[in-house]
Amino acid sequence: MKKAAVIVIVVGIVLAGVYYFWNRSRGEEVHFREIPVQRGDIDITILSTGTVQPKNRLEIKAPVAGRIEQILVKEGQTIRKGQILAWMSSTERAAMLDAARAQGSEEYKKWSDLYLATPVMAPISGTLILKNVEPGQTFTTTDAIFVMSDHLTVKAQVDETDIAQIKLNSKAEIVLDAYPGNKLEAHVDQIAFDATTVNNVTTYIVDVIPEKVPDFMRSGMTANVTFFVQQKKDVLLVPNEAIKVVEGATQVFVKQPNGGRAPRDITTGITDGKRTEITEGLNESDVVLVPQFKLGSGKGAGGASPFGMPRIPRSGGGGGRR
Repeated sequence: MKKAAVIVIVVGIVLAGVYYFWNRSRGEEVHFREIPVQRGDIDITILSTGTVQPKNRLEIKAPVAGRIEQILVKEGQTIRKGQILAWMSSTERAAMLDAARAQGSEEYKKWSDLYLATPVMAPISGTLILKNVEPGQTFTTTDAIFVMSDHLTVKAQVDETDIAQIKLNSKAEIVLDAYPGNKLEAHVDQIAFDATTVNNVTTYIVDVIPEKVPDFMRSGMTANVTFFVQQKKDVLLVPNEAIKVVEGATQVFVKQPNGGRAPRDITTGITDGKRTEITEGLNESDVVLVPQFKLGSGKGAGGASPFGMPRIPRSGGGGGRR
């Protein structure tokens, strides 16, 4: 008897709750937000992160072991091919000069004039990005005395699902994390043929070269890269939330002169994830209606949930924002 009573009470509570929510939703109405069809520009972009690195990184090593006598350049300086970076002495010359110096300044001058120092020259034109020695420091043939780069580039990691949309010489934009207020125009220089897989995610390295390298750009900086896949200007645009698919037809609700609404078939173009290009079916004078639902109504256009996202078809060569 007690078990039956508990069951009756639970069923009663459930039925009362169902009736309450059903009765409350009966009085709710669907409201529509009016959005005029407008002309504008739309961009399809792909976002990626990368690191600033030299396009060609060259380590300069001496042909013989020895000692640095004088350094003529500093880090960050622009160097031309054949420019003298430093003067060095071989191990034998350094030992001889040290012995001559112990005998006096005249003896030292005599031997230093007879046995000249060896220049360290730049093999390429570029920027000196690293200086590993100081005057008086000894080194071996395996030590990199200087490091040069011919041009700084950003090596961006692009997901394999997006790599097909990126083309050589296409436009890009670089924003360094250290300087978020500076946008650098750039272009795609190279797309890797070999992929890298990390945590089951396959990516390709894309070299992006800025059109002009600013003075504050440094090797090793983190950068955000925007690839411009497709751009269209002065086209008709509507928000994605206004578009729905009914039985295979792409439609929007259009406001009528009498204040009513009617569905209209449309043809879509590209989309950036928020707005979609309309190629047929709408004019600039039209006003589309976006249904607005109250929380808990459980109603949606075409019987769908009001929280569902509309599926935007890609008719007429559409795309998606990544």
